[in-house]
Amino acid sequence: MFLALAGGVGGAKLALGLTQVLPPDKLMIVVNTGDDFYHLGLRICPDIDTVTYTLAGIANPDTGWGLRDETWNFMDFQGRLGADTWFRLGDKDLATHLERTRRLGAGETLSSITALFAKKLGIRHPVVPATDNEIMTIVKTPDGPLGFQEYFVRLKCEPVATGFDFPGAAKAQASPRLEKAFKRDDIEAVIICPSNPYVSIAPILAVPSIKRFLTTARIPVIAVSPIIGGQAIKGPAAKMMKELGVTPSSIAVSNYYSRVASALVIDTADAHEAEPIRAHGMRVCVTNTVMTTNAEKTQLAEDVIAFARSLRG
Repeated sequence: MFLALAGGVGGAKLALGLTQVLPPDKLMIVVNTGDDFYHLGLRICPDIDTVTYTLAGIANPDTGWGLRDETWNFMDFQGRLGADTWFRLGDKDLATHLERTRRLGAGETLSSITALFAKKLGIRHPVVPATDNEIMTIVKTPDGPLGFQEYFVRLKCEPVATGFDFPGAAKAQASPRLEKAFKRDDIEAVIICPSNPYVSIAPILAVPSIKRFLTTARIPVIAVSPIIGGQAIKGPAAKMMKELGVTPSSIAVSNYYSRVASALVIDTADAHEAEPIRAHGMRVCVTNTVMTTNAEKTQLAEDVIAFARSLRG
């Protein structure tokens, strides 16, 4: 069995590739909840929805998030009424948030709701929130702290990031299905998908029992670098690195993950970084990590799984 930690579009792409290679009983997709927040009275779970919609084949192919063939009548009328519309909810997407919020209010857990939605959308592989507890991602800036969606969507990542906090994470517990998986003796490896290390993976690692498992389990923990040629394919990871005084590179990613990961997958464009990474004790696989087509998603998944199994061997 493989555990895949995912968040955002990059994580969703590799998660999709992994579902094409591994059967449902051999893969669990663990999704970031740190960027969840309340908006218009609704509980919004952006990473869970991005992963779920992607696996269901209904994600917007142009953005990687949201739904295909979405309409915006609700949001347009909200604006006409003078409501805040900086975080746009499509008409179909709105149904997800309404039903999730209703079920949470009735006492159901995020795990059970996520499992139900995945089943209703025809997803066979388990999609599991990292935690059922509410945690937050706060971006520190020179002008004060910002909730992640304020930073990411409303302000379009323009403020300088000086650090990150994850309120609630220190007291959070891994979700029940994930906690149960930790006790299994057939986990072959953990795969950290090419998500933003600071705001998609760090909130997962901030949950104490999850980090404890990764640092004590005697299995390969393999990260896939989201940086290619000094740039992030999507999102602000490279910008954040620069603002934190770090040169964007796969070497920087290996340094960031050095306490939890034993191996790194990097793109062929960064093959020259492989030896410096190995010199610091981390195993390296060099392959194509750009996932434009479904075939590329599947090929990267096959390469990562083969790499993991070679490490175990």
